[in-house]
Amino acid sequence: MLDMLCFTGISKIPYSPSAGARDVLCFKHYNASEVLHGRTMEDWLRFSVCYWHSFCGTGADPFGFPTLHRPWNEGGSDMDIAKKRLHAAFEFFTKLGVRYYTFHDRDMAPDGSTLEESNRNLDEMTDLALQLQKETGVKVLWVTCNLFAHPRYMNGASTNPDCHVLAYAAAQVKKGLDVAKKLGAENFVFWGGREGFHSIYNTDVAAELKHMANFFKMAVAYKEKIGLKCQFLIEPKPKEPCKHQYDYDAMSVIGFLKHYGLDQHFKLNIEPNHTTLAGHAYEHDIVMASVFGMLGSVDSNTGSPDLGWDTDQFPMDIRNTTIVMKTVIEQGGLQPGGLNFDAKVRRESTELEDLFIAHIGAMDAFARGLRNAVRIIEEGVMSGMLKERYLSFTEGIGQKVAEGRGTLEELEEFIKQNGEPKVTSGKQEKYESIFNHYL
Repeated sequence: MLDMLCFTGISKIPYSPSAGARDVLCFKHYNASEVLHGRTMEDWLRFSVCYWHSFCGTGADPFGFPTLHRPWNEGGSDMDIAKKRLHAAFEFFTKLGVRYYTFHDRDMAPDGSTLEESNRNLDEMTDLALQLQKETGVKVLWVTCNLFAHPRYMNGASTNPDCHVLAYAAAQVKKGLDVAKKLGAENFVFWGGREGFHSIYNTDVAAELKHMANFFKMAVAYKEKIGLKCQFLIEPKPKEPCKHQYDYDAMSVIGFLKHYGLDQHFKLNIEPNHTTLAGHAYEHDIVMASVFGMLGSVDSNTGSPDLGWDTDQFPMDIRNTTIVMKTVIEQGGLQPGGLNFDAKVRRESTELEDLFIAHIGAMDAFARGLRNAVRIIEEGVMSGMLKERYLSFTEGIGQKVAEGRGTLEELEEFIKQNGEPKVTSGKQEKYESIFNHYL
């Protein structure tokens, strides 16, 4: 059975809706079994804990040394530490009450001196992970490969100008896909951390984009060869660590996928902190991906737009969570994706209970967002107003335009007969006021 040794002072987090302001080790809004709009909260929200920030993070930043001294990161060999870390993670998952977790291959197992050694380490660690999954019922939401941290990837992985490096990345992804099948991962994520450029002068953009597309096609072929049943996801980000990254935002990725004929094989994993780095509103990429049927999963975090870099904070803004969940409900859910907390406690939040408090607060924020979104949708006030605003496209020349049957000549004739259109208020403040009514 799972040894629970690290969080000895914390029991399974309860649902206590009447708890007071100082009661922070309980859910006040997230009630996993409560049914809303035909599904349980747990099914709508599909919460997941990320392995890298929560269990590999040390609190170090470019200006300071580690501040998070975790008991699972101390003593023994690299593999001993990796095993202690995995046990601690599953203790956390079960006490928090989440069904899913996510990880990079090199989070789970230490890098070896050769690919073969790295793979052996990964085999040993995923054997243990599979055992713990069976004991606890916790599943893998998605697996990804770290193709950005090692020095070999300093000029990129699938877009590297040296095919030798691309080949190493391909071998790493092959093993990652094997691991995804072994652990029953429901998705597999590609994040191009260094797939971009710092200087256009030494970059053949056309070649690099083609190589990246061919890399993805090889991954698709291998997935089909081994019978891996999971959704492929690409995670957009505009910058960091590259000055410009090819997967800039949702529309950039969708355009890339459609151009290279890959759009039937991939969806998007949207991280709102990346969206704001691209200069968009928090919900922008989630909405745009959903409109095109490409929203697969969400890395649920937030940032500080005034800082201008990726801060990976826990999402606590109810306005943000409400509009995200409204989008999720309107597209019928996120399955097989979910809401993965790609977020880290601040380096000043050094106690073990802070890790629980952060996740609980974010889960409650999304539970409140879900409740709000259900009310918005079921009461239908905003959807009715929106329908009325576009009423002119439901009959006559407007219907022809909506159905793609209109011509420029017909539209010109319509203007000749009807003259100048009247000015119609967009009622922006009214919509905002009504939305705020539900928060």
